[in-house]
Amino acid sequence: MELYLVIPILTVFLSTNAQLEHNDFSVSGCSETEKESLYGSDGEEAWHADFNQKTGVVTLPDFADPMSFDGFYEASVGQLEVCRQNLAVLIKAYKSPSEEMEPPETSIYPRNAVQPTVENTLICHVTGFFPPPVNVSWAKNNVIVTEGVSLSQYRPKSDGTFHVFSSLKITPEDGDVYSCTVNHRALQGQPQTKIWSVPEAAVVLPSVGLAVLCGVWLTLGLLGVATGLFFLIKAFATDRPDVAKNIKHLMQWTQSKTVPPGF
Repeated sequence: MELYLVIPILTVFLSTNAQLEHNDFSVSGCSETEKESLYGSDGEEAWHADFNQKTGVVTLPDFADPMSFDGFYEASVGQLEVCRQNLAVLIKAYKSPSEEMEPPETSIYPRNAVQPTVENTLICHVTGFFPPPVNVSWAKNNVIVTEGVSLSQYRPKSDGTFHVFSSLKITPEDGDVYSCTVNHRALQGQPQTKIWSVPEAAVVLPSVGLAVLCGVWLTLGLLGVATGLFFLIKAFATDRPDVAKNIKHLMQWTQSKTVPPGF
């Protein structure tokens, strides 16, 4: 079995100017094959270590105030060595205890409202699994897709499990079917697959919406004409009964679409 050691650190920061409380956190984890180190605030990741590229990666959104993480990667490397030493001691002390695993739950959804031929992003959210890692793969119309695929860092949850996001850039077209397949040791060789297809409404809605809009304006126009004729008849009813009679015949003609006799 593989033992996974996670070291969470929580710091509470109080801003006296804005009277706001912020919860900063740092997580370092390792196993015999995996390693992880990240820093964040208020439940959102702000930085993580990329041990493959040997550098730190800032994951703050573009609108956030810029922050410096000088020395964070070097500190993560040191924490990783400590983690591995502690892990070796735990493995020896517990004599390879039985492995506890939690299977993932998977969902798939688009980032933005779906419009045909407009670029979008599909998100596959994998949550509630332990331990990392999970394997996430994408397919379009039953063909494996690797281009435009990204995977976030593993993010810890309050219950000790992890969650991760995988995304796929798409240009939806009518009839396209996408799938996200997740594999984890707790699934015991039975991967989870979630399917998403381009909604029919995304293709039909624009033309239907235009027809409905035209119908509404036409109805309002006819109501306006009828209302105007009604008040016109009322105005002429006293002074010019002959004119009022002709206008009334005109209204009847517009309803029956036949020319009234004697008009």
